[in-house]
Amino acid sequence: MSDTIKALTEAVRGRVITASDPDYDDARAVYNAMHDRRPRAVIRCMGSADVMAAVAAGREGGLDLAILGGGHSVPGFGTVDDGLVIDLSTMNNVRVDPQKKVARVGGGATWGDVDHATYPFGLAAPGGIISTTGVGGLTLGGGIGYLTRGVGLSIDNLLSADVVLADGRQVTASDYQNEDLFWALRGGGGNFGVVTSFEFQLHEVGDVVGGPLFYDFDDATAVLECYRSYINEAPEQLGCFFGWQIAPPLPFIPEDRVGDLFCVLVTCWNGPHEEAEQVLRPLRDVAEVQAEQVEVMPFPALNSAFDGLVPRAMQHYWKADFATELTDEAIAAHIEHGKKTPHVSSSMHLHPINGAAQRVGADETAFGHRDKSFAPVIVGIWPDPADNEANIRWVRDYYAAIHPHSGSEGGYINFMSGDDDHRAAENYGANYERLAAVKAAYDPDNLFYVNQNIAPAKGR
Repeated sequence: MSDTIKALTEAVRGRVITASDPDYDDARAVYNAMHDRRPRAVIRCMGSADVMAAVAAGREGGLDLAILGGGHSVPGFGTVDDGLVIDLSTMNNVRVDPQKKVARVGGGATWGDVDHATYPFGLAAPGGIISTTGVGGLTLGGGIGYLTRGVGLSIDNLLSADVVLADGRQVTASDYQNEDLFWALRGGGGNFGVVTSFEFQLHEVGDVVGGPLFYDFDDATAVLECYRSYINEAPEQLGCFFGWQIAPPLPFIPEDRVGDLFCVLVTCWNGPHEEAEQVLRPLRDVAEVQAEQVEVMPFPALNSAFDGLVPRAMQHYWKADFATELTDEAIAAHIEHGKKTPHVSSSMHLHPINGAAQRVGADETAFGHRDKSFAPVIVGIWPDPADNEANIRWVRDYYAAIHPHSGSEGGYINFMSGDDDHRAAENYGANYERLAAVKAAYDPDNLFYVNQNIAPAKGR
């Protein structure tokens, strides 16, 4: 055992897991099985003190640091070869103050942890669409999901964050403390430190009316044209994204249609239940619905409904953009490549980012694309590494076809793959220079670089 690892073992209360431990392979694994990395140690932190010790060990030992929350990072940012993995997964406590409608969330919590804690109070924080996703990674990149149109991005509902910095200190960032750091955390990714806890504003979300509407692929043009116009004018309590879906064997899918490719609208109505039928009527009328599971359900049930399509140990390769509008040419490109969707877990999702998300100024947070209307992501997920070349080609060809119609060079950082690091400046948008200055102030040596990296501004 090296001196660094020995010292860490003595300094922390959590486990320090190395290759000599029987659960090392489980501890180092992340969702994207393409990233089979072998860290020198995985530090399963019990609290901020352990995180501070791990950061100090990495800094003083010259070791790369990876931050592991939910482990969903497509580029595998939650693991690293021959470095230290700061595993926050046991720091997943969620404390709800129902009177103030505020939740304090541990840095290693998943959105399922948050939903479980907030739902009994009829409350929720805006997260994504998969409950196993880590709160930290999704939030720091922006946070697009079912509730975006109604209450904004996850970062728009972040009240404060406790952050362990590169120098080993923990500070609190908010509108009143370390304001420049707080600004940067809201969209700047994991560049500025390890967030050990988040404080979120909660909203009244209990049982929603939601679920998927399945249409024949041949109706995709009409469905996309309807979606394009309606999602801009629909009440903001409606969350809805478009996608492709090879039908899995589920009870609401006719047996003779299992395995067929459909286009899907996944809905989430967080308004009065009696108004749902009227709100969803334009989406039902655009084409014949072939299968559906739209019903009253707990919000946590909707937020976990697609977890089964994203199990551990799959191969992942994604590409993404922001889109100012959904042009006819873009629709044609989506259909041309969508019909080649290769696997039941693969898709293209078209997420709306209008409504409340657009009422925050582009310079109020680090999320610099407030003028964009959609966040398309081509999601390649499949089980067999032997199919990597063909599936990666599908994602790349699809992206090459839609990108010229996006009206944007940047994309949502949470949807990026490892070979998108050259897009960092465009992905952070007009705020990149300010982000680089904040990076220079809080992490001048770029200790936290295992992310979509922002280089510290020079001369600071």
